[in-house]
Amino acid sequence: MSAAHDGRDVPDVLRAALVQAASEVLGRMEPVEVPTSLRAVAKFTPRKRAATGAAPLWSALHDEPFRARVAREWATGRAAAGDEEPTSLVVAVGAWLRGTDEWRGLVVDEQPPAPPVDERLERTREELARAQARADAAVADARAARDELAGSQREMRRLRSDADRARSEGRRAADEARAALEAARADREVARAERDRAAEDRGEAEAVRTAARAESRVARKLADARVRLLLDTVVDAASGLRAELALAPVADLPADLVAPEPERVAGQRGGSRGRSLDDPALLDEVLRQPWAHLVVDGYNVSKTGFGTLALDEQRRRLVDGLAVVAARTGAEVTCCFDGQEGSMPSGGLARGVRVRFSVGEIADDLIRRLVRAEPAGRVVVVVTSDQAVARDVEATGAWVVPAATLVARLNRV
Repeated sequence: MSAAHDGRDVPDVLRAALVQAASEVLGRMEPVEVPTSLRAVAKFTPRKRAATGAAPLWSALHDEPFRARVAREWATGRAAAGDEEPTSLVVAVGAWLRGTDEWRGLVVDEQPPAPPVDERLERTREELARAQARADAAVADARAARDELAGSQREMRRLRSDADRARSEGRRAADEARAALEAARADREVARAERDRAAEDRGEAEAVRTAARAESRVARKLADARVRLLLDTVVDAASGLRAELALAPVADLPADLVAPEPERVAGQRGGSRGRSLDDPALLDEVLRQPWAHLVVDGYNVSKTGFGTLALDEQRRRLVDGLAVVAARTGAEVTCCFDGQEGSMPSGGLARGVRVRFSVGEIADDLIRRLVRAEPAGRVVVVVTSDQAVARDVEATGAWVVPAATLVARLNRV
């Protein structure tokens, strides 16, 4: 400590002014900036801070950082005060805070006479009371700190218990996860084995199905050969019988007699079970039978074979191809279209092909009525890929030809 800061010869007036300046600066400091020795003083009210905390404040002024802080803020406050003429006390305060000896002699005349003994005793008692208050505050702070420490220790024990429990649960969860993983791996191996067995069974089933298909094709070909042989025999016999009986030619054909809205014919005619013809060559042979009738689902065939063309061009191309088929086989050919009449004639024959447009009904119903109108035993071949129409005409004994088969036949023309 420098001689200028020796508190033994500092007048009480100057000391009181210095303590007041330190009290004001202490009131503006943040809690974290308050020196340890002044934390209890900082809690006092501004009116009591300088009086009650005079001793701690005076001691703190001898600490260089705090004194420098007070000197800086005191000078800033004086500068903000303006051009007021400083008193000798103000000059002495500034000199003492700066650490110079210029304060000596400036406040000598202003020092008050020494207080009487009783007053000093009272002041000592007050300082003792303040010290006791600070001690009590310190004890209260210590007790609060101990309570806080005890609470922190209890919280730490609780957290440790929670951590131990969490680690135990984590280990148990890890064990369960490993067990589940092992079980999943075992299930996967079982699933792979079952998949392999299923693949083997599927391969065996495919082999059996392939063999069954081959046997079915052989059986179908054998049955077709037998039927064709029987049909040829019947046709030859019928031709001889017709020549022997000298039967007159038929003037009206059944398709000519079917009206746009005819009454339903009661009952269904008997006949051979309907069949599907997939071979264009076999289709020609069937159509060469005496009085064979070919009924064509027009748009069903044209859209299969000529779907990229306009509808009128589809109709024209289909009818032209059917005319060639009619000329080569001698069969009666009826082609049915949905909708109103187009550019070609309807009802009569155009180069051996009868063209019909459905009126008040769809072409499917017109085809059904044409087939039902035919006599039992006549060869009727219906060309359509409509499964509903195919089932209905097969039930009345007609042959069913897929549209693709007729398209293949027309492409050979």
